[in-house]
Formats: sequence, C-alpha cells, structure tokens
Amino acid sequence: MQKPKALGDDLPGFEVPDKEGSTENDSQSKKKKKGSGGFQSMGLSFPLLRGITKRGYKQPTPIQRKTIPLALDNKDVVAMARTGSGKTACFVLPILEKLMAPTNKAMPGKNLRALILSPTRELALQTLRFVRELGKFTGLTSAAILGGESIEQQFGVMSGTTPDIVVATPGRFLHICIEMSLKLDNIKVVVFDEADRLFELGFGEQLREIVARLPSSRQTLLFSATLPKMLVEFARAGLSDPVLIRLDVDWKLPSTLWLGWIYVRSELKTAALLLLLDRVLTPTTPQAVVFAATKHHVEYLHLILQQAGISSTYAYSGLDPSARKIALGRFTNKKCSVLLVTDVAARGLDLPALDTVINYNFPAKPKLFVHRVGRSARAGRAGRAFSLIAAEDVAHLLDLQLFLGAELIMPSQVTERGNKCPSGVWGAMPTGQLEMRHQDVVTWEKNYSEIEESVRTCSRGWQQYVKWREPASAEANRRAKLTAAPSATHPFLVDHDGDGNVEMVEQIKKYTPKGTILELGGKNDSPMYLAMKAKRRVHGKTVQKTRDNKNLPVNGMLDENMNGNSAEKAQKKKKREIVRDENYIPHFASDQHTETGMAVNLFAGASQAELELQADSAEGARSTRAQLRWDRKRKKMVHVDPDGGRKMIRTESGGRVPASFKSGRYEEWRRRNAQDDADDEPHSNNPNAKKPVSEFRPHWVKHNERMAKKKSEASSKEFRDKQQIVKERLRKDKMKQRLKFKTRNKKKKK
Repeated sequence: MQKPKALGDDLPGFEVPDKEGSTENDSQSKKKKKGSGGFQSMGLSFPLLRGITKRGYKQPTPIQRKTIPLALDNKDVVAMARTGSGKTACFVLPILEKLMAPTNKAMPGKNLRALILSPTRELALQTLRFVRELGKFTGLTSAAILGGESIEQQFGVMSGTTPDIVVATPGRFLHICIEMSLKLDNIKVVVFDEADRLFELGFGEQLREIVARLPSSRQTLLFSATLPKMLVEFARAGLSDPVLIRLDVDWKLPSTLWLGWIYVRSELKTAALLLLLDRVLTPTTPQAVVFAATKHHVEYLHLILQQAGISSTYAYSGLDPSARKIALGRFTNKKCSVLLVTDVAARGLDLPALDTVINYNFPAKPKLFVHRVGRSARAGRAGRAFSLIAAEDVAHLLDLQLFLGAELIMPSQVTERGNKCPSGVWGAMPTGQLEMRHQDVVTWEKNYSEIEESVRTCSRGWQQYVKWREPASAEANRRAKLTAAPSATHPFLVDHDGDGNVEMVEQIKKYTPKGTILELGGKNDSPMYLAMKAKRRVHGKTVQKTRDNKNLPVNGMLDENMNGNSAEKAQKKKKREIVRDENYIPHFASDQHTETGMAVNLFAGASQAELELQADSAEGARSTRAQLRWDRKRKKMVHVDPDGGRKMIRTESGGRVPASFKSGRYEEWRRRNAQDDADDEPHSNNPNAKKPVSEFRPHWVKHNERMAKKKSEASSKEFRDKQQIVKERLRKDKMKQRLKFKTRNKKKKK
C-alpha cells in the first residue's frame, strides 16, 4: 500500500499558514472552546439560536447541558429532572433542530413528525407556548390536542395540513387516532413529559397503545421526577438502549444534612412530636414538614396541633389537586408553621428554604427515607431530619444504617449538648416532659369527640398499613432483638446545665442486683434462700456469661467460650456440593453475575433509582393489590375485571381500548364538510373570483343557517309521524297557557 504524498506549499487554492501564527490561533481557539458553555457550542442552527436569544436564555441549565447533546445524537434518553430545572427546552430544542434537517423533510400527507405527551392540559399549553417561542424563526407548525375542547375542531386540525409538532394529552390524542385511523409511521421523535404523573393519573393503557402505533425507528425522550416500577417496565419495552441521566441523585444524603434518631414508645409518639416541635420551631427555623403513614394520621395530627396552638396545613393523595396546591401555597408563603403530608403527596415537593423534616412514622424502605429527608438541605443549605423510632421500627432503622453505611451513636459517646450535638445520635425523650405532654394529649382525646373519632380511625388505618408495608430483612429483625433501646436523653434535647442526672438515670437502668427476690426478703436459713444458693453454685457462671454477652455491642459476636465450637459444627452441618457430570448444561451461564455487574445501561441505573411509594389509605392499597388471574389469550396476569365493566374493542396493534373511542363522529364530520364543500363548489371554479361573504362569517352563523334550512325542510313535509304530531300539539297548548296567564295578570293589575 503506497503512502500518501506529503502536502507541499504549492497546494492550489490554499495559503500556507505561518507556523508561529497557527500555534497562537490554535491556543486561542482552544481557550474559547474551553470557556464556551452556552447554546452556541451545542451545534444548533441559526434560526434556533435566534429564537433562544429572543426568549432570553443565556446559559443552559445542568440538565440541558447533559440532555441536549445526547438527544441531538439521536439517542433515547431517560432524564430525572424536577419542575423548574429547564427540562422543557431539553426536548423542544432537539425536536426543532431535527425537524429542520433536510433528511427529515415532511412527506406529502405525513407532516406530523414529533409528538409530545403531557399529563395535564395546563402543562401541555405551557409546552406549546415554549415550542412556538423557541421555533419562531424555524417555519415549523405546532398544535395542541387536548381533552375538554371541541373534537370537531381538532378533526379539522389533523385532517388538513397536519402540524409538524403536536402537543397532546394521551386520552384525547388516542381518541383522535382511533376515530380518524391516523397513521403515525412518520413520527421521528416522541416525548413523555412528566412520565411518572402520566402513570399516576392512569394513562398507562393509552400510552402503551400509542407506543404500539409508533414506528420502531423513532427517538424517545422520557422525563420524570421519580422512577416508579411501572415506569421502568414501560421504558424497558418502549426504548432501545436508552441513556439514564440523573443530576439530582436522591439516594445520597447531602453532607449538610443533620440526622437525629429519637426512641419513643408508640403510644407516646404524639406527645414526642409536640415536644420536638416546641424545640425545633424557632425564629430562625420557623417551619417544618412532618411525614405520616396514612391520611388518617395526617388528619389526626392536624387536629392535635390545632389544640396545641401550632398552625398547620396538610396534604395527601385523596385531596383535590387544587386543595393540595392551596395547602402548599400557604406553607411556602409562611402562613403556617407545619406541613403534614404522606409519601404520595410529597412527590416532587420542592421547598428550597425548608430547614426541618420530622418522620412521625418511620418509612419502611431506605430509599423512601432518603426521598423524605431530601426535602431539606437543598441547594447547599443546612438542614435537619428527626425520626421518631418505636420498638417496631428498630429493624427498619438497622436496614437504613446498612444502606447508608453509617453507625448509631449512643448518647454516652457524645459530650456536646444542644445544637452542637453531632449527627447520627440515637437517644430518648426526656421522661418528665414527655409524660406531662402525654397527659395533655390524653385530655384532648377524651374531651373532643372529633379527636376521639380520629384516634379510632387511626388505629384501624394503622392495622391495615402494617399489613401492606414492606417488612424489614430477617437479619435486621435478628439484630433488633439483641439491640438495647437507649435510655439516656438525646443530647439535642438536653441543655448544657440540664444533664446532671442523665448519667445517674443511665446507671440506674443498667443496674443488675446480685441477689434475686427470693434471697432479698428471706432469712439466711430459709428454704428459699438455701435453694437459690445451691442453684447459683451450679449455674452461676452460665448466668454471668449471658449477662456479659448482652452488654456487648451488637455485631454478631458472642463470647469465645460460648461459640468456640461453632465453626466445627457449621462444617459438619454443611451440605456436600452436588457434582454434575460432564454432560450437564446449567441453566445460567458461568459468568452471568460478572456480566450483569459489568453492564452499564438504563436498567442497571434504574434499579437503583426506582422508587415505589406506598398508598396512604386502605382504598389505594386495595387498588394496587387487586387480585390477578392468568389470561390464556394474552399470556399474562391480568386483573379479575381488567376492563372495569366497560365495553372494549381491539385495535390494529392488538391492544384493547374503550369502545367509545370509535364513535363514528369523524365520518359524520367528513360527510357534513363534504356537503358544505359541494355547496360552495361553483365559487371555487374561478380562482380569480372574489370569495363570497359567507366564507368570512363566523362558524356560528353557518351553524344557524344550517339549522334554519333543516327546520324549513322538516316543516315542508306533508306526512309526519305520531311523535312529531303530539309534540307539536303540546307545544301549541303550552303557548296558549302562557298567553292566558299573561292576559289574566294584566287584568288584575288594571
């Protein structure tokens, strides 16, 4: 193979650059490229950059820096971004750039090339406004297909010159597709905006049907605040080799977050919460968010805080969205001190100025805990998170410590008190103050019937909640039995001058008498005393070893004398490995675990990012745990009544949708418009002829003319059926009665 000729100085049409000058120019260009981080460095076309400048954008946000280059490279993207992070431009700019390319020109009759699906009408209209502002100079057309608007008007939008970009809600768009038998085989990009909300609002069935109609060569962009399990499964089916982008990683606690664990009996939790709020709500930190397990606990705590004189508001999934918005607005505008929420209502809660989070009921999953306390200590601010731990929550706490890689610190290991207390200390409530507060709570529950009824509802709701919440691991339950509850008061709740009796209380609780009750009260020659003395001589050493092992830290280690032969016993009990013959072919590959560990794709990251929020009421839990049965035709598990009593039809893609989606309204609209076009046909023969005035009239004028025409045609008929005759007679009788009534009133007035 010959080497290429060296380029000499006599290359026609090009000047030879000076070496010294070229190095200087190269260094300057490198500096410019290194410093440039704006939209100009993303390779966007001039009309788009002009629209960005007109809009007022100067620098891209972090999610835009990560997402836009990948979307421009034609890759499927799953991005976790919260509201207000600039995610709308993340998919609008790549769509506009892609549709402007010469390779993606519109085909005759197939102008629809991009689809954006939004969960609500308000979000869809906001996205449409962004599309039109950023694409002002691109010449691309856009439209919105929303529920609650005239479907006939939308027939006109989709049947004529179809827009390039459609922003739609899933239900109405699928209705239009089925009615008009739309072909979506020319769509290049599809976007699922706020995908977790799409599934939360029950659009999963419509989304799967829309995806089945889309071409396989499309590009898919999916944006979500959280990743529920159903969304991960949807991405697995609808996306090809997607890239997962997570800028606000929820599973790492910020370094500025202070954690406090407070042990309290379950019946004293309400009193402990009141004590904690009295200590936490200060002029410098005037607000706090309290997480409860169910909506019944939220309503109960709201009534208790009212009696305690603490202003509060609440939100849970059963509330109307407008009511939730009002409650959040009151809290953000500092009209109240405490916001009571459940996990479902707290999804996507963005409170940058929040300082304190309190877990009234401890979460069952470690990821859920991180999601809760992540409401505080955001954007570099400091924050605190307190958790009330009952006896049944200790196992979940140990699971969380293993997840975070942290250790529980006992109060005896800490010298600082008050606000200087370090993070991660596990302590108790001050007993005297707690009992006084508990008396107030008991009095309110007895004297106020509303609170008394709420207590009964809470107890029933808690019984149901314990059934459906995820249990702790077996190892955590074993360690929880060996873990002694802290008896000393948490250092945060102890002042510098008030910790004199803490050590004495700790010593009293740890004190173990040398003699039993049979030895203390009797004489030295009594039969009970002599029997216990003989028993102590035989089993004294075993009792002492057991006491020493209980005082050891919980790390799975026992006394050497107790488990000296445990290793030998384990070897004896160990089963023999089954030796397979050379012809045996295993079900799994030998390097299966290595391959899964080395895999870097969406599903490896999505398994860590997956967050499944539990229901906050018995109704929600029953709906998620509905009974399933095996459907032989569909080859999968389905609900007992998958159609919910609705009449369903099967579509071209094989999916099942409500029969109301194919009502024949489009065919009727086409016939009516064809009749109107036939009436106006003589005017359309001459292109230079002036258009008649009727074409410029509003649509309601044409409607009135058609109705008058139908009425005149109906009255001209000689023969009528019985119903029309009776209806006309009744109408005339009513008119006569009205005339009689009016004439009678006139006579009385005279």
